Amino acid sequence: MSESRIFLSSEANTHRSGGLPRVMWMILLAFAVMLPMVVNAADAIPPKGTYDGKDVLQPIEFPHDTHAKVNQINCMYCHTYARRSKVAGIPPTSKCMGCHTVIATDKPRIKKLTEYWEKGEPPKWKKVHDVPDFVHFTHEKHLRRFVFNADLPVENVSEVCGFCHGDVKNMTVANKRKPLNMGFCVRCHEANGGPSDCWKCHK
Repeated sequence: MSESRIFLSSEANTHRSGGLPRVMWMILLAFAVMLPMVVNAADAIPPKGTYDGKDVLQPIEFPHDTHAKVNQINCMYCHTYARRSKVAGIPPTSKCMGCHTVIATDKPRIKKLTEYWEKGEPPKWKKVHDVPDFVHFTHEKHLRRFVFNADLPVENVSEVCGFCHGDVKNMTVANKRKPLNMGFCVRCHEANGGPSDCWKCHK
């Protein structure tokens, strides 16, 4: 192999000002480009945009405010899959009944839930927050970016969920409050250093 083909030891691959190998300059340049993308959770910028969603009739009127605000149940306790998969997931009826075999058993909502449980059927929940099939959105990557890699206390995860879902803690049945369209997502990516490659979201 000729001397000119040896990448690291070749004099041709040493930067002329200061004698630093080109590979080192490339690494430094990569960090300089990535630096603006590293944003602490405190510096995260929620995307702008609102949406006046219609009420979605659910089999049971689930009160998010009672669970998330009054009882301070973490979003990820019920939406278990959010931290490790594309979808956030709907809690199984068994999780609901873990509490409601003893709590508020006299309330009409819980009586209805118990009927589903005894029949071995899940309530047929209807989707409120949805994106088209050609959009690839994954909860896991967004939670990793805004919560786990940003050292945001998990207790505050609802702040990040609220970027796309609105202030669910003050809702009963979840209602779509954010547009969740391409402009909304692009504004968030631009503000928070997200990828701009089309293929990241369109598979």
